[in-house]
Order: sequence, then structure tokens, then C-alpha cells
Amino acid sequence: MKVVADLCIVPMGVGPSVSPYVREIKAIIDASPLTAEMHANGTNIEGELSEICALAEACEARLAELGVDRVFFTMTFSSRRDKVQSMADKLKAVS
Repeated sequence: MKVVADLCIVPMGVGPSVSPYVREIKAIIDASPLTAEMHANGTNIEGELSEICALAEACEARLAELGVDRVFFTMTFSSRRDKVQSMADKLKAVS
């Protein structure tokens, strides 16, 4: 199922700045074949639901490799079955 997801991953217990960890997550997302756009509080990603979930799992695994013992995730999904709609299409519809 094709979806647009909003993913936010927060490493816990690593201090007030999480920038080094977010850079690691961004590198994994950028290396994936999925279309993604980072924003101030997370990343919008479009693709198959299973691929997005696997990508989130890969990000969590990388954080574990870096010694992060606790991670807080939020993910929301939007899907349409009546037509194909990209993130760009959704933005164009409201501009």
C-alpha cells in the first residue's frame, strides 16, 4: 500500500542536542530509494508502507549501534485508494 508518512525519531538519554544522531538518521533516509523531505520536526516519506516501516527499523538499529538505549518514535500515515497522490500533489492542492 502506497502511503505518505510523517516520521519523527527522537533518541532519548543522549543530552539536550540530538543533532549528531539526526544526521545519522538522515543519511540512512537519504540513501534509501524512497522520496523524503526533512522538516523541522521530522521527515515526510512516500512509498510502500512496508518499505517505510523497514526504513524506520533501520534507523533504530543504527541508533542502537551508536549506543542509544531508548528511542521515541512517532509516525503518521496518509493513504489514498482512489488515486495516486504524491507529497508534491498534496501541497499543490492547497496552494
